[in-house]
Amino acid sequence: MNNQSYNLAFVFPGQGSQSLGMLADLAASYPEVRQTFERASDVLGKDLWAIVADGSEDQLNQTHNTQPAMLAAGVAVWEVWRKQSSIRPAWAAGHSLGEYTALVCAEAIAFEDAIQLVAERGRLMQEAVPAGIGAMAAILGLEDHQVVAACIEASRRELNEEVSAANFNSPGQVVIAGHAAAVGRAIVAAKEAGAKRAVLLPVSVPSHCALMHSAADKLDHLLQNTAIEMPKLTLIHNVDIAAHTAPEVIRNALKEQLYQPVRWSDSIRFMHDQGVTTFVECGPGKVLVGLNKRIVKEARHFSIYDTASLNEVLENLNG
Repeated sequence: MNNQSYNLAFVFPGQGSQSLGMLADLAASYPEVRQTFERASDVLGKDLWAIVADGSEDQLNQTHNTQPAMLAAGVAVWEVWRKQSSIRPAWAAGHSLGEYTALVCAEAIAFEDAIQLVAERGRLMQEAVPAGIGAMAAILGLEDHQVVAACIEASRRELNEEVSAANFNSPGQVVIAGHAAAVGRAIVAAKEAGAKRAVLLPVSVPSHCALMHSAADKLDHLLQNTAIEMPKLTLIHNVDIAAHTAPEVIRNALKEQLYQPVRWSDSIRFMHDQGVTTFVECGPGKVLVGLNKRIVKEARHFSIYDTASLNEVLENLNG
């Protein structure tokens, strides 16, 4: 019998948390990991586990590979958790791509449908902006409003060069995205405003900004043909910090997510304000744990990515 905890949220990482060999330790002990990747491979017609375990970094980091690999990884960890514990979170959220993982785990989208969807999402994002046109940068040490102001100062509408905040990741950490020239000017403006660091990120796609409008329109067509059910967890969306139950509203939130900022800090604060005291990152790496600790220091934060971290969470939540 499942025991749902209103004070517990599971959160799912997005692109950037991938690494070669991820989940290898967990896969050695729990067959659910390989089984989940095999299901994804059947959908894609290629061996996704081989890419993760034995491929090159360049191959794994190709967006159309990264997105299904990260979704499969998050769902695999969730499947392991479901077999090892009766405790279930009442809340869920995912960072960017991780929102699709959260929707699968909330039984709103079928796993196979989501794998196909995010592979196409990655391809559409890559196609939307030719190499060299867009860029992203991390701005550290400024208030959110200061970063927004730097982006406004750096944008040149008359040149069709825009930059905007893409990820509000945690206090003092905001990622910006847009046309490469505008991003460069925003970096200068951020440094002048007192940023501790303002650096370009090694990414090929400027996510969560106006340059993704064309990809979002094409993604919308795919979303309209994807079955979506009411989530069985209270799932907080990146775009509006709200939980939705109507399939059409969920589709629209996923469409808008491509060109609107990821409001991660607000999402974590909202869940904490609603009574969540424990956040568990479900998937490879510890990126979200690092962010979440800075957002709500008084909550408990865990991640599950190998057998040791799984056992730690089992002991803390079951105990």
